[in-house]
Amino acid sequence: MEAPLTTNGNGDIPTDTTPVVAFDAEIFRSYLLALLPPVIGALPEELDSLFDDEFDERVTRFAADSGGPLYVVKTKEESSPEDDLPPTHHYHLTPHLTYHPLNVTTLALIKRGATLDPLTPLASQLHFLNLFGGDETPYESLHAVVSHGVKPWFDAFVGARAGQKEGDSRMGIPMTKKKFAELELSLLHLQQNVEIPETHLIIHPVIQRAVEQALTANTQPNISHIPQKLLGDSSFLNSLHGHVNSWIKAIQAVTKLTRDVVSGTASQEINFWLSLERALDGIEAQLRTDEVNMVINCLRNAKRFRATVSFIADTGLKDATDLVHKYNQLMKDFPLNELLSATDLDKIQESLVLIFGHINRKLKLSPYPIRRALPLVEAISRDFNDQLLRILTSHRLPYTPYETFDRLLSQTTHIFQTWDDLIKEFTTVARDVARKRSEKFIPIKIIAAHAKLQERTRYLRDWRKQHEQLAVMTGPTKGLGGAGMEVGGMDMEEEVKEAYEVIKRIDVLDVSVDGTEIWVAAENAYNERVSRVENQIIARLRDRLGTARNANEMFRVFSKFNALFVRPKIRGAIQEYQTQLIDSVKEDIKHLHDKFKTQYRFSEAYHMAQMRDLPPIAGAIIWARQIERQLVTYMKRVEDVLGKGWELYAEGQKLQSESAAFRKKLDTRPVYDAWLHDINRRNMGVDGRLFEIVRLRGGGFQLAVNFDPQIITLFKEVRNLLWLGFQVPHAITNMAKDAKRVYPHAVSLMETVRTYGQTLDLVEHNKGIEWLVAEYRNESQRMITKGMNIRWDYFVNQYETSRYVANADGRNDRHIQFVREFASVVSVLQDKTNSVIDLYKDITRAAEDLATCSYTVEAFSDLLGKIQAAIDRLNLEGYANLEHWVAELDQRIEGILLQRLTQIMQVWCTEFDRTDDGDTRRDLPLRDITSKRRGDKRQKEEKFMEVHMVVKPIVHEMRIQNQVIFLDPPIEYARSVWIHQLHEWIGIVCRLRRIQSSRYEIGLQMQGATIAETTYTSLLTQFPDKTLERPFALIETKVQQIQVYVGQWLQFQSLWDLEAEHVFNRLGDSLANWQNLLTDIKKKRATFDTSETSKSFGVAVIEYEQVQARVNAKYDSWQRDILSKFGLKLGAQMKEMHAAILKARNDLEHHSIEGLVGGARRF
Repeated sequence: MEAPLTTNGNGDIPTDTTPVVAFDAEIFRSYLLALLPPVIGALPEELDSLFDDEFDERVTRFAADSGGPLYVVKTKEESSPEDDLPPTHHYHLTPHLTYHPLNVTTLALIKRGATLDPLTPLASQLHFLNLFGGDETPYESLHAVVSHGVKPWFDAFVGARAGQKEGDSRMGIPMTKKKFAELELSLLHLQQNVEIPETHLIIHPVIQRAVEQALTANTQPNISHIPQKLLGDSSFLNSLHGHVNSWIKAIQAVTKLTRDVVSGTASQEINFWLSLERALDGIEAQLRTDEVNMVINCLRNAKRFRATVSFIADTGLKDATDLVHKYNQLMKDFPLNELLSATDLDKIQESLVLIFGHINRKLKLSPYPIRRALPLVEAISRDFNDQLLRILTSHRLPYTPYETFDRLLSQTTHIFQTWDDLIKEFTTVARDVARKRSEKFIPIKIIAAHAKLQERTRYLRDWRKQHEQLAVMTGPTKGLGGAGMEVGGMDMEEEVKEAYEVIKRIDVLDVSVDGTEIWVAAENAYNERVSRVENQIIARLRDRLGTARNANEMFRVFSKFNALFVRPKIRGAIQEYQTQLIDSVKEDIKHLHDKFKTQYRFSEAYHMAQMRDLPPIAGAIIWARQIERQLVTYMKRVEDVLGKGWELYAEGQKLQSESAAFRKKLDTRPVYDAWLHDINRRNMGVDGRLFEIVRLRGGGFQLAVNFDPQIITLFKEVRNLLWLGFQVPHAITNMAKDAKRVYPHAVSLMETVRTYGQTLDLVEHNKGIEWLVAEYRNESQRMITKGMNIRWDYFVNQYETSRYVANADGRNDRHIQFVREFASVVSVLQDKTNSVIDLYKDITRAAEDLATCSYTVEAFSDLLGKIQAAIDRLNLEGYANLEHWVAELDQRIEGILLQRLTQIMQVWCTEFDRTDDGDTRRDLPLRDITSKRRGDKRQKEEKFMEVHMVVKPIVHEMRIQNQVIFLDPPIEYARSVWIHQLHEWIGIVCRLRRIQSSRYEIGLQMQGATIAETTYTSLLTQFPDKTLERPFALIETKVQQIQVYVGQWLQFQSLWDLEAEHVFNRLGDSLANWQNLLTDIKKKRATFDTSETSKSFGVAVIEYEQVQARVNAKYDSWQRDILSKFGLKLGAQMKEMHAAILKARNDLEHHSIEGLVGGARRF
């Protein structure tokens, strides 16, 4: 089957279309054939009427987007009563639902989605709901669907999402629950309503036509519209008279209608009167119609007054209407639905207050009989019982935790108490109303339907409490847990749990006869299992009581098991220890005797009382009363455990008499009387001067306050004794009041003097701050001088004056003002002293660090900055003599910095005087050994100076340019660099800013303050020896050494300046001179003819690589020229010598031997 083509509004076929698969009606036909027989009992042959010609069209519309639900209606076909054939049914499919008595049942088919998918099973796409019809009203079916289907499914879904309570409250879950409850209640009311018969007055056809004609003619209907012959026709009139009589009977059937208020619910009673009022109003509306008026007028016209005169009286309509209206003053807006739709206990309590507030208020206005009001309240009680039972049952009380259980039942108990209070108020109102109405006396008594539930909840709460106490005591972490959990081969915790499982399986709130029997049986089963646990607990309890060494341990055991003493079996087991407990109590009372005989002054309580500032007498009385309270506690414990009347036993009587005798000894009255006698005997008063000078044992004097400490003790005693309930005489009270008036000032003065002495001791121990706090110290001494003439009498008298004189102000009294000012001055002295001590320590520490810190501008500036900041703070806080104090501090700093300058000069000389790097490295181990002896800080300084504080060597280069040899840079540059480096090293200290006393840290300058010197440059003039001259002498020495060496190189300039001929002429022909020159040339070659390219002088390096090659080449040239010249000279000389020798030889050879005698001698 193909889907039809769709067009747009213009008739054109759109190009972009999505193919839609049409729903096949056969799928729906097969689904109905399978569904209807089991669901609505349809026979297959009867279903043919369902599949008519319009079936496919209906299914197609249903499957489409706009299709609504479909209804399968099963209708019973009418048949004559004589036919004994079984009933037949007709089925039809309709999209619109109508109600008809012949409709047996209706099946609603509802789509879950917008359209039906032919490829998906219909079972997953459709809801179906069976709506029963027939003679009965649909209220029962709808109530069943809502109460047992829709509402439980919604509650189950909400319960599964219990963790999202905040979201539920925002989504309106509680409101939805309330609406469900109200809908369920409304359907229930519709079932319970008493049907008020509908009254339809019968109108004669003639009268009906006459009225219609008059209305058609737009005229007032009257008897003229009736034919005259009929107005006198007796049969017509008899017919009208019969109709009127039937009206009277029909109306009387309504006006005389009543119901038994005892039966049914409160909502039925309320709805009955409201429905009756509507019915009566409907009857009155019919009696006011034109048809009824025309019938009455016809009868009057015929003189049949018997039927017309007593018509209204016979019906009783007026009286009934008035009565119903008055009754409905109570019934209208009756807040019963608040109770019936309540979803929790709070709502129930609120609804009860609303209901009884409405009843008590309206009962005074409405004549509703008290005899009916009492059954109405009892019906409300039944509704209250049902609603409370429904809510409590929904919580499954046996399964809830004890905290929740106790909260619910506590709330329930409170609701029952609210009901009782409201019933008392209702009873009072009912009696007053009955007395005012003069009604026949009836007992105002309400038989509450919830009485059994109230008793059951009370009993259940007590029972669960006992069970919970037992469960806690047998639990794993408390009571008998741990080692005592398994006693006698039985797990008590598990046994108690198993016993409670019996109760879980029953409905604990079922108060019917059968429910009560089930509860009793379950409780007996529970008690059987619990009794075994109780026996084990009793055994455990006896063991612990048997091992208890004193009453305290016994009572500790009792307090541990106290929760179980409500169980009669366990309570009976305690009674066996009565005698033993009394003996233990006797022993403890004996300990109290011993404690009392120790005396208060030697007890620990005495020292504690001193710490708590309790005077001796009051402390002793409190101590005695504590012992008395402890004794009473022991007696009370015995009574709590053994019960009242314990003193009637023989042992109890003896214990009671001993305790009574001891309590007499604990009477504190004699102590108070003795103190009173002592105070009256002594003359104690507040007088004398404020200050006194006390001589110290070790010599010297000390300032003290002239105030007797006993006076302080007196008013403390009086204060505590009054608190303890003693009646102190008036004279002593006044004396204590005087002491109390002076006490704050005396304590303030004592504390001030003590603070003053401690502050002076601090100043003595810190000699360096005396100048700074001198002004505050002088101010304190001036205040002491002022106070030497003041007496204590002035304080007492001034207090009396300020009490009785209206204009006197004690705060402005000069004596009181003196105490405050003195305390303020000393407090300022203390604060300033403590502050300046801290600053002085910081300054001293920073000054000491100047001697050991790293030799850098940052280190020195940081320390001096800290010192300057502290001085600025002293300046801002206004300390005196700051300028002189800072001058002394500056001298100390100068001495430290002078030492650092001397050390750095020595280091500079050492660094400058080194010959090369090797010398410096060889010196390092010796320095390290020395530095280890100076401590870690000094070691860090040496290491720092090794890395940074070095004289960097200057590199000079021998260069030749334009055949001129020169040094680059010149020696004068080295001298200036060395002097500059020396100045930089010295400048680290000399350029530091001096500390100043007239400067604010925040940048303000004191006006007119001029400082001659702001740095430490003047330290250079304070060296005691030639420390400052030595570096310059070393520089000049080093310069001289370099000049000598450089001079040797500069001599080679002559290699270019000399003329060869000049040298040769100078040497002449003397070979000795030539030979000496060559020897000198060979020696001089050692100056430059080496593998080295530089010469080091420690802080200066002479590099001659460039000149070396040039000089070497020039030297070689000179050497070759001179050598070659020397060779020529030598050759010439050799030739001459050879010629001479040859000549001599020739000459010798030409002489004869004979002639040699003389010749030889001549030769």
